[in-house]
Amino acid sequence: MLNNYDNIAKYYDFLSRAVFFKSQVNAQTYALKRIAKHSHILIVGGGTGWILEEITKIHSSGLSIVYLEISLKMIELSMARDCGANEVVFVNEGIEDFSALERFDIICTPFLFDNFSQQRADLIWVKLNGMLRTSGLWLFTDFNLERQGGKWWKQFLLKSMYAFFKLLKIVEASALPDTKSNFEQFNYLKLEERHFYGSFIQSAIYQKYL
Repeated sequence: MLNNYDNIAKYYDFLSRAVFFKSQVNAQTYALKRIAKHSHILIVGGGTGWILEEITKIHSSGLSIVYLEISLKMIELSMARDCGANEVVFVNEGIEDFSALERFDIICTPFLFDNFSQQRADLIWVKLNGMLRTSGLWLFTDFNLERQGGKWWKQFLLKSMYAFFKLLKIVEASALPDTKSNFEQFNYLKLEERHFYGSFIQSAIYQKYL
């Protein structure tokens, strides 16, 4: 199944840190400070679930979290995490199949969109936009090629990553989709932004106004 990391779930964090050290961790935790008490949160593609423990360090109770992950093995690893007294609902589905009656205060997409082709990324972005309430926050973390410094090695590393995951038949994408245009088109306000790992990784906090 494409965009499903079952095959490497046990090794994913090790592989990530072997290449990026703690840059991916730091990029994802950077935006968590914006989570307010009693927030209703949707995490899409949370991986092994370590981010739940980081959130619990900020708010040990009172949060309502929907943890959406297509990999069953990732879900199993995530369910073993310490979530404190926060309410966490684990959903083993892809975002394409997920539906929710309520809107969320916060949507978190850690390294989600780099898995998808541009066409599917656009559809998923619009779907998530519909799930975020007005004035809600979108915590966005992913790879980034916009900054010029060291662009050659970033492109080389990105192509190598895609080749590796294609070999394992994990991801469908071959290039990073453009999500910046979506945020601009729907008039999101970028509250904060920070780059990691030589600006190859971007962490941004967007606020929805429409």
